Amino acid sequence: MAIILCLETATTNCSVALCEDGNLIALKEDNSKGYSHAEKLHVFIDQILKENKLEINNLDAVAVSKGPGSYTGLRIGVSTAKGLCFAQDIPLISVPTLTALAKKVAPQPQEQIIPMLDARRMEVYSAVFDSVFNQVRETKAQILSEESFTEELSKGTVYFIGNGVAKFKEICEHPNAVFIEDKLPSAKEMCVIAFDKYKISDMEDVAYFEPYYLKDFVAG
Repeated sequence: MAIILCLETATTNCSVALCEDGNLIALKEDNSKGYSHAEKLHVFIDQILKENKLEINNLDAVAVSKGPGSYTGLRIGVSTAKGLCFAQDIPLISVPTLTALAKKVAPQPQEQIIPMLDARRMEVYSAVFDSVFNQVRETKAQILSEESFTEELSKGTVYFIGNGVAKFKEICEHPNAVFIEDKLPSAKEMCVIAFDKYKISDMEDVAYFEPYYLKDFVAG
């Protein structure tokens, strides 16, 4: 049995999940428009453990959303996860943010999923997944245009999900595009991914792990 605490802070959704062998036990989220991670993350961790009659030392691992996403959000999540792992001498597991976001979709065979997160202006962080969640195109920051994803759309139904979707919906009229708006990454979808990594000892070095920012930080 493996009890894993999952932390998702890559967007405005401050999300904490408690999982046992990949199954969700409990979930706490603050999906407000503003960033509440500094105020809510540790509170959620304390609450979710107490409500399930667990202590920090009952955890077998901590999983954290690695990015891309908000610089500040990622730093808070990763620093919290690293602190817990270091203090308890337990493994740190990283989960790609866009992979977890893609897991919110239930596609049919041959359909594709493109999770996209807002990266300001007409830019998004995106990746492409097939119907069984294999990543078939690398994660990258890209500026959207009417020609974006024409290859994927030519092959059949493509689900676009995330807070970057509204931008693309305005300029894409392809009949194969399905837009799933107002969805953010959640710790809920991290559970199975984290447990799969735990089973094969796919862990991070607690001392040296850093979030996957994808782009250099630009103030203002």
